[in-house]
Amino acid sequence: MMKLTASLFLPGVAALMLAPAFAGSAMAGDADATVINLTQTARQCVESENGVDHGYTSTEKADCEEINAKTGDARLANSDVLTLKPGKYIFRVTNKNVPYSLGFWVREEDYNWANPLHKLNKTSVSGGGLETGTTLDYEVELKEGEYLYSCPLNTTPDYKLVVKG
Repeated sequence: MMKLTASLFLPGVAALMLAPAFAGSAMAGDADATVINLTQTARQCVESENGVDHGYTSTEKADCEEINAKTGDARLANSDVLTLKPGKYIFRVTNKNVPYSLGFWVREEDYNWANPLHKLNKTSVSGGGLETGTTLDYEVELKEGEYLYSCPLNTTPDYKLVVKG
């Protein structure tokens, strides 16, 4: 009988925890996925805020944090809740004019990045490298439930996404 030791167990756990992070890349371009287009400008996703570009500017993340501390809650209260059916989706995200690298993160509403169990059994897809003027795809399969999506690097509000059949 094989004895399970930390040296054998921990690398396996690490591989399982990292697997979801790489899964999106392997599946990118799935023909069965529905594309959701999102445009990031400073401090916001335009489509999520009823298609209104507030015209904010930013030269660094701290600018976004400052304006969202003042206006984020009100904007979020008036934002569109994205409602989808269960299935595969590609979030096609464009950095329209933010002069630094952005990213995108969609996750279950109660997802806690610091909880290692959530990395194994909760939905979370994220990535960076979204330079000014570029568009990247983030693929995810969504089941019924409530989700949030945002850009932590642009400190957008946590927009709400509801998936129901």
